[in-house]
Amino acid sequence: MNSKEKTRELQKLTNELIKKQSSSTLHKKDLEQLRNILRFHEYRYYIENDPLISDYEYDQLFKALEKIEKENPALVTADSPTQRVAKGLTKDFPTVQHLVPMLSLDNSYNPEDLIDFDRKARELSGLPKIEYCVEPKFDGGSISLVYENDLLVRAATRGDGVEGDEVTANIKQIHSIPLSAKFSEYGIQQVEIRGEVLINKKNFTKFNEQMIDQGLTPLANPRNAASGTLRIKDPKEVAKRNLEAFVYHVSYFSLNKGKKNPVELNTHAGTLALLWELGFRSPEKEKKIFTGIEPVIKYCGEFESGRDDLPYEIDGMVIKVNAIALQEKLGMTSHHPRWAIAYKFKARQATTKLLTVEFQVGRTGAVTPVAKLEPVAVGGVTVSSISIHNEEYIREKDLRTGDRVLIERAGDVIPQIVKSLTDTRTGKEKKIIFPVTCPVCNSKLFKEEAEAVWRCINIECPAQVVERIIHFVSKDAMDIRGFGDANVRKFYELNLLEDIPGIYTLDFTKISGLEGYGQKSIDNLQAAISHSKQQPLHRLIYALGIRFVGETTAKTLAQAVNHLLDFKKFSFEDLQNLEDVGPKVAGSILHFFSNKNNMAMLEQLEKLGLQLKNQKKELSAGGNLKGQTFLFTGTLPTLKRSEAEAMAEEKGGQILSGVSAKLNYLVVGEDAGSKLEKAKKINSVKIISEAEFLKIISKK
Repeated sequence: MNSKEKTRELQKLTNELIKKQSSSTLHKKDLEQLRNILRFHEYRYYIENDPLISDYEYDQLFKALEKIEKENPALVTADSPTQRVAKGLTKDFPTVQHLVPMLSLDNSYNPEDLIDFDRKARELSGLPKIEYCVEPKFDGGSISLVYENDLLVRAATRGDGVEGDEVTANIKQIHSIPLSAKFSEYGIQQVEIRGEVLINKKNFTKFNEQMIDQGLTPLANPRNAASGTLRIKDPKEVAKRNLEAFVYHVSYFSLNKGKKNPVELNTHAGTLALLWELGFRSPEKEKKIFTGIEPVIKYCGEFESGRDDLPYEIDGMVIKVNAIALQEKLGMTSHHPRWAIAYKFKARQATTKLLTVEFQVGRTGAVTPVAKLEPVAVGGVTVSSISIHNEEYIREKDLRTGDRVLIERAGDVIPQIVKSLTDTRTGKEKKIIFPVTCPVCNSKLFKEEAEAVWRCINIECPAQVVERIIHFVSKDAMDIRGFGDANVRKFYELNLLEDIPGIYTLDFTKISGLEGYGQKSIDNLQAAISHSKQQPLHRLIYALGIRFVGETTAKTLAQAVNHLLDFKKFSFEDLQNLEDVGPKVAGSILHFFSNKNNMAMLEQLEKLGLQLKNQKKELSAGGNLKGQTFLFTGTLPTLKRSEAEAMAEEKGGQILSGVSAKLNYLVVGEDAGSKLEKAKKINSVKIISEAEFLKIISKK
């Protein structure tokens, strides 16, 4: 049974126990099931941050467990959810400001990047060669520790780099972090230290085995396990995870009166040695010192080849200029220090068997083949399904069902098939035949000459209809909360919903007769549908699912008209005159608004009360971002991209869809890709972090 099946099974059992609890038929024979279910939902709430039941339902099951245990005290176990210490649970983690911002590191993926990093450092420093300190890049949760008068007074997560969540009580459960350290012997009164919280491979495997034994979903990977554990509200539960921590940087220190800087803090290597001497687990034993970049590159390659022999996960190496004075001279960009760089290892790989291929139809009619695999762990995540894109990709890779295939998680995130292992074929493998008709509606598939994708062009194809409705109600589109994929599919299958306008004419009398639909959920859904009628025009445009029209282009289109149906009058040239609208996008928009059925749908939506007029907001005279352009890339620490864009627009800023000389600010989060690289080549583009963006918009 895979994790999804386990979740479904446990959720089914949860529903049964909730029903039994509501009818007061829970007894001591249900005790162990009840404990396991509560543990499961604690995991979903505290670790996954994705609860499957309401707080009320959880509380009722918890009270039922308390009642049974009170009546049968001999059956109480030490690990029962009722045995948690209440005062150890906190409602929220307060936000605290780091003494010094925690910047990201610049990333490199090949020796050429390291050579370029060294060249820039030598040019800025004027030195012919530079001494570097090289250490592992730990793959866990970043933390900041503050000691005052030798005592640990505060611990925080990285957060947005400027502020993080205060997790001192949880950090104190990690035995490799001293509660006190003799900094005063070096004249230090206050110090801020950076580090990484980890769970080693052995403890991770052991903990997951315990989770499985309890019937709970195992944790995804050591990194997520470590990061998630820091936000568990019960310190005693944190202690059970057996976390470890490496510290690797002193970001700030102040001295007692009359004391001089400790000589150990003149170099990064000396800092690691000092931390080790004070009882911290620093990478003192793993670090190496080199002069020049060539031996650094060689050492990184040697370390990568032996990464699987380490007791903990690492995803690369960190190269730092060793002399602190030279670090200060090299300084920092708005995003990262110029004196350090992370050398990222190659994506993790594994081999498995390609069992079969399923063909899925999306909302634009694109038919996507999906490879179903024998489940295999890659980089700490179990992979059983991978998109194999299109027919040309299958032919290029020479993929066949029954093949042994090499897979990897590109960037340790997106799994993909690298190649089939043709030498292992037995002759029983079968060629993958791409369908000539739609797997859902049986219509003939069509492929444009310039594309690699086969499409079902029957707009009434059930798969497309359902996917279009799902997109329409989604959070970034019309944001009809409570609808979701499952409800769309269910209502469609029961003929209660046939198309997008049907959302606004649902027969709630019939829905109320369905199992699982109480009056409260129906009232909430009705309210969400009614509220969506007032969504701004750009959300409606995006919700329509016009091919190639994303959220940014939708905003551009919304500002170009007074009424959505005005686009019927636009020519191909008119559309291309709009910001970031090229020939391909213009052609798609023109095609959509020349379709009579689409126009009839829009007219019907307007009659049903949706907002097709452009309710343009007058930018306040004090909008400090007026005339400034922004683009967001990567995963921001605290904001969703849509939230950040809305904040910029409210202040008069304009959102662009791509990097160009017209762009003023590129706001960069984690895992930023090609947009960042392109922006670096344009001098006029300012590359900033989320924290810097927030400071800009906060100005009057």
